Amino acid sequence: MYHNPVMLAECLEGLNLKPDGVYIDATFGGGGHSRAILARLGDKGRLFSFDQDPDANQNARFVADKQFTFIDANFRHLKKYARLYGATEVDGILADLGVSSHQFDTAERGFSTRFEANLDMRMNQRAGQTAGEVINGYSSAELHRIFGMYGEVQNAKTAAQAVFTARLNQPIETVNDLKGVLQRYAPRGKENKYFAQIFQALRIEVNDEMTALQEFLTQTAEMLKPNGRLVVMSYHSLEDRLVKNFINKGKFHGDVEKDLFGNDLKPLSAVVRKAIEPSATETAENPRARSAKLRIAEKV
Repeated sequence: MYHNPVMLAECLEGLNLKPDGVYIDATFGGGGHSRAILARLGDKGRLFSFDQDPDANQNARFVADKQFTFIDANFRHLKKYARLYGATEVDGILADLGVSSHQFDTAERGFSTRFEANLDMRMNQRAGQTAGEVINGYSSAELHRIFGMYGEVQNAKTAAQAVFTARLNQPIETVNDLKGVLQRYAPRGKENKYFAQIFQALRIEVNDEMTALQEFLTQTAEMLKPNGRLVVMSYHSLEDRLVKNFINKGKFHGDVEKDLFGNDLKPLSAVVRKAIEPSATETAENPRARSAKLRIAEKV
């Protein structure tokens, strides 16, 4: 198992696990959360775990448990695949939206700024465009949009123009090609953070992460039983805002809708008012935990 799950105890507590319950781990990854859930289920409990990553599929083969079903799909297809496997209503759904340590540490996947590799970044390597295709094919305005919106890069417009100009001479194909183009625009002493933001923006675009998350969240509300729990861990403000808005308002933008009597029309209610953050001890042991925010909601 290569995944050191962030806030494992808090996630399990948030799910309010029942031994005979039916649960979904929407992001199997290295299987850390799934194994911990299975350990708490009785003979009648069931766990369905989703992941589109081929490495996750390999990991799932090591889980020998008759209560466990691995579903090789993106969580944006939650309802369709869960129904296909006979799960129409569930007691809890967990999603850990981070890229797994393994994906970052596998150089050839192109997720990490630390290794030289082709610019790929696809979670599902069987489909979709690569980061290289985005970098070499998008207009300067489109690159400006994704760097600014998904990476929250300060000089997004300048970075986009630099990429656009550089690729006129030769394609930008590898991690080091891209870093080389942007090196002079990275704030001194904060180069690592700057490249992490650029790479985050590309990864979100390549995997259509924001749309997938919205589709997933909308389906969770339909699939949970009354009092069923939704537990979502996010790692950057864009994701967290979508999760928070959906829990608090039942929608992603605008104000909560009300019925004729002034009651809020929303499927979920927050179990914890503020997002839970990892302890100082956990952050010290696992630096990737530092930006994690955990939100827990219950089906009304």
